[in-house]
Amino acid sequence: MADKPLVIMPEDIQRLMGKDAQRNNILAAKTVAEIVKTTLGPKGMDKMLVSPTNDIIVTNDGVTILEEMQIEHPAAKMMVEIAKTQETEVGDGTTTAVMLAGKLLENAEKLLDSKIHPTVISKGYRIAAEKAQAILREIALKITPEDDELLKQIAMTAMTGKGAESSKEKFAEIIVKAIRQINDHGKIDLNNLKIEKSKGDGIGDTEIISGIVFDKEKISHDMPSIVRNARIALLDFPVELRNPEIDTKISISSPEQLRSFLEQEEMETRRMIEKIKSSGANVVFCQKGVDDFSQYLLSKSGIYTCRRVSRSDMEKISKATGGKIVSNLNELTLNELGNAEMVEEIKHGDDVLTYVNGCKNPKAMTILIHGGTSHVMDEIERAIRDGLGDVSCSLKDGLIVPGGGAVEIELARRLREFSQGLFGREQLAVEEFASALEFIPITLAENAGLDPIDVLTELKSRHDSGEKNAGLNLFKNKIENVLESRIVEPMRIKSQAINSATDVAVMILRIDDVIASSGNSSKGGKISGGGMPYSDDY
Repeated sequence: MADKPLVIMPEDIQRLMGKDAQRNNILAAKTVAEIVKTTLGPKGMDKMLVSPTNDIIVTNDGVTILEEMQIEHPAAKMMVEIAKTQETEVGDGTTTAVMLAGKLLENAEKLLDSKIHPTVISKGYRIAAEKAQAILREIALKITPEDDELLKQIAMTAMTGKGAESSKEKFAEIIVKAIRQINDHGKIDLNNLKIEKSKGDGIGDTEIISGIVFDKEKISHDMPSIVRNARIALLDFPVELRNPEIDTKISISSPEQLRSFLEQEEMETRRMIEKIKSSGANVVFCQKGVDDFSQYLLSKSGIYTCRRVSRSDMEKISKATGGKIVSNLNELTLNELGNAEMVEEIKHGDDVLTYVNGCKNPKAMTILIHGGTSHVMDEIERAIRDGLGDVSCSLKDGLIVPGGGAVEIELARRLREFSQGLFGREQLAVEEFASALEFIPITLAENAGLDPIDVLTELKSRHDSGEKNAGLNLFKNKIENVLESRIVEPMRIKSQAINSATDVAVMILRIDDVIASSGNSSKGGKISGGGMPYSDDY
C-alpha cells in the first residue's frame, strides 16, 4: 500500500501551480490590455470584429470589443468583468480600467521576480489605491448644473475618437439638453432617454425629440397617419380570439352550426373592438398580435394601431404619456389611457417610425440618430451613450478632473512622494502602482504618433514644477494646461477605474493554483476569439 500513488482528482484534470499559475494568469491579463490599448484616446484606432455569420462591428469601445470577442481564459474573463462594471457604473473609461489592471499585473511580475511575496504586493497596491482616491478628491474641481459650456466639453471629451468628431458640438448640445430635461431634482435616470436609429441623411441630422419614437408602423394603410389629441391605449394582450391552452375539438355536423360558430367568433371580435372604442381610445399600441379582422375593424373606426411593440417601448410610452399598461380588456377605461398632443407615422428612407409627441411627462425623450450605414449609427450611439454617462455622473458627483493624462501624472507624482514615508517592501509596490498610472499618458502619446519618452519626461517636469493641470492636448499635439483647453472628465471615471483595476489585480495576484478539466480551452494561457476574431487596427 505504501508504494501506491494517492489519486485525489480525475485524470482529465489540468493543474498549474505556483509561479506557472501566476505567470499564466498575468500573461492573459496583459494580453487583454494589449488588445484594447491601441483604441485609447482621440487618436486611437478601431477594431473590426467579424462573427461566423459575417456580422461586422467596427468600434474602439473597450467593453464592446471584449464582450464580442467571447474570451475564454478565466483570468482574462475577470478583466472583461471590470470593463462591464465600468460601463455599468459610469458608462465610459472601460479601456482605461482594463489597461490599468493589465499594467498593475505586469509591474507586479517584476516584483515577483525580485522574490517579493504576492500578499506584500497586494497590500502595497491596496495602500496606493486608497491614497490615490484621497488625492483624487483633493485635486477634483466642483461643477454646477448651470455650467453649460463645461458640461458640453465633458460630453465632447467622452466622444473623441468615436467617429463623432465632425458633429461633436451638436451631439454635446443634444446630450446636455437631454440630461437637463430628464434631471428630476438631482436624480438622473438614463432609462427615460430612448435612442432610436434611422438609416438615411448624415450623422449631422441627428436630433432630439420631446417624446417617444419607436420603429413600428401602423398596421393598415386605411388608418390615419396623424392623430391629434391622442388618447393612447397600451395593451399587453393580443387583440384577437384567444386560443384554448389545451387541445380542443369542436364537432360541427351542419352548415348552420358552422355559420353560427363563425358568427360567434365575429361577434366576439366586434365586442373587443367596441370596448376599445368606448374607452375613448383613438390610438392603440399592442405588445402582442392583432388579427386581420380586428385590424379591419380598428382601421374602420379610425384608430391608429401598432402591434408587437417591445415591452421596454411600452414602459417608456407609459411613463411619457401617463397611460397604464392594461392586461385585461374589461379594465380598459378612460382613466387608463395615456395622452399626447400628436401621434404620427413618419418615413425616413426605408424606415417607418411612429412619433409620440407633446407628452404629459417631458422627462421622457428620444435621441434619433441618422447615418449612412448601420455600422456608423451603432458607433455614434456608443459615443452618445458615453457622453450621456459622463455628463450624468459629473452632475451626480459634482466633481471633475483634468483629462489628457494630467490627473494620472499628478497621482503618480504624489504617490511616489507618499511612498517615501513607507517602510518595508510595500513601498516598492506603491512605486509600481504609480508607474502603472503613467501607462495611460504614455499610451495616449503612442497612439497619436508622439514619442512617449519625450512626452512623459516633459509631463513629469511640468508637474514637478507645480503645473498640476499640465496634460496632452492631442488636437494640437502639445502639452498644455488642459483645463484652459477644456479637456475634462468626471472624477468617477478615474475613481472607478482605479478601484476596479486594483481589485482584479490583487485577486489575480493571489492565485497560485489553477485546476481545470482538460476539456477547458483556457489551459495553457490560450485566449480564444470565439465567434468574433478581431482583425488588426482598422
